[in-house]
Amino acid sequence: MNLQIPFMIPLLTFITLFFLVLNKRIRKPGKLPPGPRKLPIMGNLHQLGKLPHRSLQKLSQTHGDLMFLHLGFTPALVVSSADRARDIVKHHDLAFSGRSALYAFGEICYSLSCVSSAPYGAYWREARRIMVLELMTAKRVESFRHIRAEEVGRVVDFISGTAPDPVDLSSAVFAMSSSVISRAAFGAAGGGGAGKGKSFKEILFETQSLVGKFNLADYYPGLGWVNRINGVDRRIAENRRDLEGFFERVIGEHRDRTAADSGDGNIIDVLLRVQKESELTDDQLKAILLDVFVAGTDTSAATIVWTMTELIRNPTVKRKAQREVRELAKGKPMVEESDLPRLSYLKQVIKESFRLHPPVPMVPRETTAPCAIDGGRYHIPAKTRVFFNLAALSADLAVWENPSKFSPERFEDSEVDFRGKHFELLPFGAGRRGCPGINFSIPVVELAVANLLFRFDWKLPEGISAEEVDMNESLGIVMHKKTPLCLIATSVNN
Repeated sequence: MNLQIPFMIPLLTFITLFFLVLNKRIRKPGKLPPGPRKLPIMGNLHQLGKLPHRSLQKLSQTHGDLMFLHLGFTPALVVSSADRARDIVKHHDLAFSGRSALYAFGEICYSLSCVSSAPYGAYWREARRIMVLELMTAKRVESFRHIRAEEVGRVVDFISGTAPDPVDLSSAVFAMSSSVISRAAFGAAGGGGAGKGKSFKEILFETQSLVGKFNLADYYPGLGWVNRINGVDRRIAENRRDLEGFFERVIGEHRDRTAADSGDGNIIDVLLRVQKESELTDDQLKAILLDVFVAGTDTSAATIVWTMTELIRNPTVKRKAQREVRELAKGKPMVEESDLPRLSYLKQVIKESFRLHPPVPMVPRETTAPCAIDGGRYHIPAKTRVFFNLAALSADLAVWENPSKFSPERFEDSEVDFRGKHFELLPFGAGRRGCPGINFSIPVVELAVANLLFRFDWKLPEGISAEEVDMNESLGIVMHKKTPLCLIATSVNN
């Protein structure tokens, strides 16, 4: 088969659509923010690069902290400073509360029923209410404390058995995080096998790959048919069947035996109870559950790995954090969750890790209506895709001194936090679309990092210096370290 033919068809379609758009275009309602010059048909897509948050960070240094692009036929606004983010969220949050209907999300997330992908409206408000007031309450998160302690204990025992060989900390931490969320969600670690013999971990990896992958239909409406040719539709259908098989099995098991929810049941039990009291469909229940898994597993694991990576590259910081942890928990077998509020320097370390390595480096939104921002200076059309570029916010010289340096001390005596009120640090977003799972994620991260520092001394494998640690990023839904973090752990008697 001539390989040029499949690419000529989309190209001709692009040209046709391009002129149709030109013919229908009306006069702009007002001035747009500045941005780089666009190419015909492609717009600025060629400028995104392999890591869009880094490419857009560089472009913003030339074009400003409010930058307008055209990604194919899709208008886009990039927000690159704390001041601009604050203005939008505080004064225009409703107009910026939408989500783009991305192709893979629509196919996998039960017709955009996940809280993270649902369009702003009545269903999204109800789904978010369920997430915040039913699944992620302080009481519910507290009820999972024993799960966090047991799974952190398991990963500590596993690492203890690896000496003197290097341990793949990335894999170990992901397995721990996955087990925490699995047990909290349906009472069993790992999830067992599902469709066609796949584990839930394998299914989840494929889900994340599909929704994080560049898709032509997201930038050129009407070109979804291309996914039938390039194999994406086939992969999506297989992944959806695997998810369906898994969810049907575990939900069915719980539905058969669920008693009245006492407030400390697992997440499926809660959702089944909520379903009886509301109009929540089975597909919507599964979508909310999928959100819990994707957000709860990946973000925690990535943050722990990046934190340990920065500590191994900054031995003075590592020693200071270890000294604090070991003095506080001296004589105990493990750091306990009740110890965490007193680990002030550890909290500074994790804040600094969030600053330099936000799990989701570009927080997405979409305008639901035309909106004038920056005191009316710029007019943003409806259906504009919006990206809060956290990589740029983390490097904002107006806020951060020496921003490329890993320096937890910058948060000493500082009120800046990551819960959405301080716009220089937004790893979980802010406003209506802020991540509702923050209270679930933070205890996992803090408890894991505290015990990794408490129980082990860490060093790089022979022949690798701190300067040679690979810091390249791999971007999917979540920004992971591209190469696994492999370290040598030596057990310490405390």
